[in-house]
Parts: sequence; structure tokens; C-alpha cells
Amino acid sequence: MLSVRREALDPADAAGWIAFDLEVRDLSGWLPGGLRPVAELDVSGLAVALCHPDGRVREAALARAGELPGLLPLVVIRSADWVEPVRERARQVLAERLDAAGAASVAALLLRVGRRRHGAYGVRLLGELLRRAPGGLLESLYGVGDRDVQRFARRLAVEDGLLSPVELARAAARDGDIVVQQLCADAALAAVVRGAAYDDVLPELLGARNTQARAAGVTALRAAGRPEVAVKFLTDRSALVRACARYVVRQGGGDPLAWYRERCARPQDVPPPAVSGLAESGERADAALLWPLLGHPEARVRARAVAGLRMLDVADAARLRPLLDDPAPGVVRETALALLPSAGDLPERWLWQRLEVTRPRHVRVAAFRLIHARGGLVRLRGAVALVDDVDTKLRLRARQSVRSWRPGPDVRLGDPAVGELLDQVRHLYSDAHDVGQLRRAAGLPY
Repeated sequence: MLSVRREALDPADAAGWIAFDLEVRDLSGWLPGGLRPVAELDVSGLAVALCHPDGRVREAALARAGELPGLLPLVVIRSADWVEPVRERARQVLAERLDAAGAASVAALLLRVGRRRHGAYGVRLLGELLRRAPGGLLESLYGVGDRDVQRFARRLAVEDGLLSPVELARAAARDGDIVVQQLCADAALAAVVRGAAYDDVLPELLGARNTQARAAGVTALRAAGRPEVAVKFLTDRSALVRACARYVVRQGGGDPLAWYRERCARPQDVPPPAVSGLAESGERADAALLWPLLGHPEARVRARAVAGLRMLDVADAARLRPLLDDPAPGVVRETALALLPSAGDLPERWLWQRLEVTRPRHVRVAAFRLIHARGGLVRLRGAVALVDDVDTKLRLRARQSVRSWRPGPDVRLGDPAVGELLDQVRHLYSDAHDVGQLRRAAGLPY
């Protein structure tokens, strides 16, 4: 009995139809070559025949399949069949029977099958039919559930110039798919270059919530001759948009680095993205403006200052260590990241104190990350200490660290401390042979 019932499948359910086809083939043991003549088969029998392992059966079934719209998805699959006579017959049926509305209903399947070796025909046919379709059909595919169909429909609309510059900009700003965002943003800017009004397109792009559209809009400010507008995007939340804004400001004769330096020199009202912007475009000497910001009352400024110091490659472990106890998780995450290259130089006792259960969770997570980075016996000891921790995430990380631990050159062969630790976590290894190999690698008796 087939678990995927053909009667229950929707034409748009590409995965379901493909699964049905595969399942029939997998059950070929109970499908004898001598099926009843195709003319005598009902719809369900014909559906099975269209997926039959024998190419002659599939080809014969296609002679009737064109008369039954419900079997059209299986004809689509057969149009990419590995047997040439079968796929040629299926393509003939599609060319004769498939109209624009039918193609739209099975668009997801046509595109999915189109990835196969012989699947290009269906994709070409889909494009041809949708291009000739009455108004509104292509637009109805912009909001369907299948992402491939949405992208295909948008691409056709862009290629055929069916969307105005404002519509393109609006789609770039509001669509949730990054591919559609980029496609429509590029097309909107191309339309501007060809003479469309900037005032119609730029507000949509610059006001977009997504990064791709905003970046495209900021870049277009150069061609629009409005570099002064790009200045306010120097503190955009996105690094990509900030980079585009710096380019436009420089092309307009401005100095974004001087602008960032001026803002960061006034800690009382520095916007957090300006701290990142300074690090992205500055020099090592600009660290002098970032160090004072480690004590800023706003956590976002402190976190970006730490990240900026790391970006400028001037992170001083001794000066950053106190921030591992910061009350803001974001600051502690950035601090741990900045301290990772110096993990081996951090005092072991200091790190162990931050693993205590009385510490805030984000401090404990950061401390274990640094202990893990130290490697060797310190890592093993820290991981073993947390294998039964009350915090689920820390417990899982500790167990993973234990299972992946291997003795390095800094572990003394035959060290009994290693043996004691491994004995405590023997239950974490599914195979006693793995534990034996690990003990032997550590110079310990099995």
C-alpha cells in the first residue's frame, strides 16, 4: 500500500509528487511487467503506470495521461525522464495540454524537475506560457508559498520590464527574500540610470528595513548627486550600508573617518554604530578614542568598542579582562572573542572563578569558551567539571568538549591527573575501545 496517496496530493505539492514517483519505483517488486492494458486502467492505476520502472509502461501510460488533468504533475516529472522516448512523449503532451493557468499550478514542480539533467524543457515552457498569460497571473505568483516560484516570477517580470521603477524599489524594500531584494534593487537602480526619477525610487530604498535595499539606495546617492544624504547612513546598523555610505561621502569630497573621529571624541552622545564605523575605516592609532569608551554607560557602545579594538588588532588582554564581568551579555561575548588569542596567557584561577554557579550565566559561558580555547589539561579539567552542570547549554558544550578532547604536546604523557579525569567521564563514551585509545594516546594504561 502506497503511503503517499496520489488522490490526496495538490498539484502544487512538488515534493509530494516526486515522493510518489520514487515510492512507486521502490515498490517495483509488486508491480509486474504485465499490468492490465493502459486502456483498462482507472486513474489510480494510470498514475502508478506513469511511475512504473519499465519505460515501455510509462510511455504507454502517457498516451492517456493528457486526457486527465489530475495526472499532469506526473507528466511533468516524465518530461525529464531518463528514457528519451518517454520524455519526448511527455513533452508532447505538455505542449498540447498545458496552458498558462495549468503551468502556474505546477510551477513549483516544473522548477524542481528543471534541476535534473533533462529538466530544462519544463522551465522553458513555464517561462513561455507565463509570458503569454493574461495580466495578473504572473503577479499572483509573487506571493505563493514556494520560494523558487516567487523568484522565477520576479525574474520574468524584471526581464520583461513589467514593473515600474517604483514597484521594483518597493519590492526590494518589502520582500522577505534576499534574492528578490537584490534582483529588484539592481533593476530599480538600472531604471534610474536610464532616466527614472530618483525622487520616486530612492525614498523606498533608503527607508527599507532590509540591508540589501538600503545599501543599493545609499550607493545610488552618488549618481543622484546627493552625497550629503549619505552622511546619516554612516551610522547605519548594517556594516554593508555603512561601507556604502563611506564610499559615497568620499566620492562627494567628504571625510568619513574624520566624521567618525569627531563623534567618538564626544563619548556623551556617540551613536553606537559610529564606534564600529571608526574601527572599520580607522587606523591602529584610533584605538586611543576607543579605550575610553570601555567605560561608557551604554552597553552597546562598550560592546562595539571592544569589537573595534579587536578589529584594529590592538586588544590588550590585561585591559580587557575586567569586561568579562560586565553585566551586559553582549559586552562579555565581544570580550571573550577578543581574549581568545590570549586564552593561554589568562590566569587559570581567574577563569575558574568565573565558572562558579554563582556567576551570571553569560560570564560562565564566556569563561568556559576561553578554557576550551586553552586546550590541554586545563580544557579537560574545565569540561569535566561541567558535564553535570545545571545549565543545559553549558552541560552539552562541556560533554562535547570532553568527547572531542585529545592530549596535545602540552599534556605530560602518563599524567595520572588525566587518567582520573577520564575515569570520571568514561560514561560519556559509547565505545570502551575509544576510551582505551584515548588513554593510550595519553600514555596511560588501559
